[in-house]
Order: sequence, then C-alpha cells, then structure tokens
Amino acid sequence: MPRFARLAILLLPTLLVLASVGVTASIAVTVQESSIREATGERVRDVATSLAGLDQVRTVLERTGDDVAGATRELQPLADVVEQAAGVDYLVITDDRGIRITHPTPELRGGHVSTSIDDVLEGREFLGTERGTLGRTLRAKVPVRDDAGRVIGSLSVGVLETRIAADFEAAVRQLLPWALGALLVGTLASTALATLLERRFRRLEALSREAEGIRRTAAALREQTHEFHTRLHVIHGLVSHGDTAEALAYIAGAAPVDESDGAADSRYPLLRATLDALRAELGGLGAQLETAIDVDADVDEDVTLVLANLCRNAGEAGASRVRCTLTGRSGVLRGEVADDGPGIAGPAADRVFARGFSSKLDASGLGRGIGLDLVRRIIADRDGTVELGRSDLGGARFRFEIGGRA
Repeated sequence: MPRFARLAILLLPTLLVLASVGVTASIAVTVQESSIREATGERVRDVATSLAGLDQVRTVLERTGDDVAGATRELQPLADVVEQAAGVDYLVITDDRGIRITHPTPELRGGHVSTSIDDVLEGREFLGTERGTLGRTLRAKVPVRDDAGRVIGSLSVGVLETRIAADFEAAVRQLLPWALGALLVGTLASTALATLLERRFRRLEALSREAEGIRRTAAALREQTHEFHTRLHVIHGLVSHGDTAEALAYIAGAAPVDESDGAADSRYPLLRATLDALRAELGGLGAQLETAIDVDADVDEDVTLVLANLCRNAGEAGASRVRCTLTGRSGVLRGEVADDGPGIAGPAADRVFARGFSSKLDASGLGRGIGLDLVRRIIADRDGTVELGRSDLGGARFRFEIGGRA
C-alpha cells in the first residue's frame, strides 16, 4: 500500500474524532445561546405581564394624572424589589403619555421614554432587542389596562445584552471541560486504533513479502525438480546402456565444479559439502556463489558455520552475486564474503551483529536477527575478529579472522 494512502487511513480516525467533537460542540454552543436568549425573553415577558396585571399598578396609573412624583413614590419600591427578585436590569412603568413613573436611574424618572411605545399603547405587546438609556437590552413591553380594558400605561422589563453574553460565556465554560474530555478520550481511542492499524499493515506487508518469497522459491523448486527429473532420465538411459563415460561427462556438464578452489576444498569434505549446499540454496534465491579457497589449516564446523551464515545472509538480502574467499596460513584462517546487494549503512551498521536485529521484516517476529549474532559469538569464542565494510561489488563485505582450535 502506498505510504500516503496508509498515512491517510491512519489519520482518518483522528480527523473523524476532531470533526465530530467540533461539530457537536458547535451545535451545543448554538443551542445553548438560543436557549439562554429564549429563556431570558420568556422571563422578561412573564415579569412584565405579571406586573401589568397587579391591582396596585393599575390603581396608581388610573389616578396618576399630573402627579407623576406621587406615583413614583408608590411604585418605585415595588419596581426595585421585582428587579432584584427577577434578576432583570430595569423595570419601567409609564402612563398613557409615555412618561416614566419608575426607572433604575432617578434622574430619568418623570421624563419621556427613549424608545417608541406607540404600538404598546395601542394594545400590542413587543419582545425584542433595542438600545435604551442603559444600553442594548432584550426587553418586553406590555400594555397596562384598567378594568374596562382601556390602555392606561405601559410596562417595560429588560435585561442587558452584556448580561446575556456573560451568562452565555458561563455556560460555555461549563461545557468546555466536557468537550475537551470527549476530545481527549476520542483522540486517545483513535491513536490506539491507528497504532493497531499500523501494526496490522506491517504484518500484512511482511506476510505479503514472505508469501512472495515462498511463491518464487516454490516456482524455482518446481523448475529445478522438472529439470532434475529430465536429467535423471538421461543419466538412467546412459547408465542402462552401459555408457558410463558419457554419463560421467553429462553429470560433470550438468553440475560443473569450480576448479579454482576444488583442489583445496577437496581435502575438507565438510567445507566442500557446505559450499555445494550454499550454491544450491543461493541459486534458489537467484544468487550466484563464487568461491576462492586456499587453506593449509584445518577447516572445522565453526568455520563452515560462519561462511554459511554470511553467504546465506547475503543471498536473503537480495544479492545476485556472492563472493566467498577463504585463506589459511599457520593456523589462522582469514575469510571474506562480499555481495552486490543493497549493503548495510547508517544506524543499521552499528547494530548488525546484535541479536534480534534484522533488516528483513518477519510477520511473527521470530527467526530473524540470529545468524550474524551467531557469527559474532563463534568468532569471539575463537579470539577472532569480524568487521563490516563496503564491497567492491557494490554491497556489503564481511571480513573475519579466526584462529585454529586449541
């Protein structure tokens, strides 16, 4: 899967959480603001309607006439109590001429109202936002009627927009911890899901690579099996007809032996068998093994194990050409395994001999990072050295020196 597509899939849960929390919080804030304004509007209207129906208010307005100051003395205490009890910012009672009888500001009592009340004096109610002497307020205006239903005044109750905004901010502050908590929980859950998906992706990729390797190996083995069956039939035919020399020549042509090291490694059957097995194994991986053997010291299973692990590691790394050199003088063996693969560089070069480290992903996490650690331990037990470098073939190069067994 392309890296961009995988990144998009991993980020998708987090983006969905952010989007859902953001949309939910936005809707909640909008609903909260609407609810606060609606509740405030109902409150000021209920207060205004209730006061307009009080006998005390109606009686004073019926006999006010030109004695506005007397009416103020009777109704202002009532207005002050209602303002505090109902939590409103102003309560203004007027007569049928629009003269203020009550007002929170004493200097404004006895004067005309600053906004029109013509519709109210005609018997209609008003609920909305207007700018008055105290500022912008959400206000309700209702008519005050006498027993005969005649309009004898008006009553206006309002709450400052600044107070509504403060109530809204307080509600948002109460909502904010819940929104942040939901965002945190959702982000953690999406991160855990993304981590799980990343692990699954890596396992699937590793399994895909392993399956591809197995498929290629199986195809190579099928081809080799078919070829071997054909060659065996040819050999069987030659031998059955008594053409032994022809059979040997055919075998030699079908499985040529590298003459450059044949004389040397023929004295050591274990080494020869190891190299023959490696040729077959690397051939199945699409790699060619080249050997140059020149030893006069004993070659034991430790040395063959080192060579086998280094050559196998080169083949599994994707090399198409692996060169194995072994020389021995005075009980000291020096070897080199070079390849034309991708090589090992950067931080991986410092950890290549660590147990469990491997550049080849494995779905199970087992069976990797063992070969080079085994090489290091074998050589260390024999007081030898091993180093990693760059091969002239273009890939990795391992050089080692190992002493004979005591």
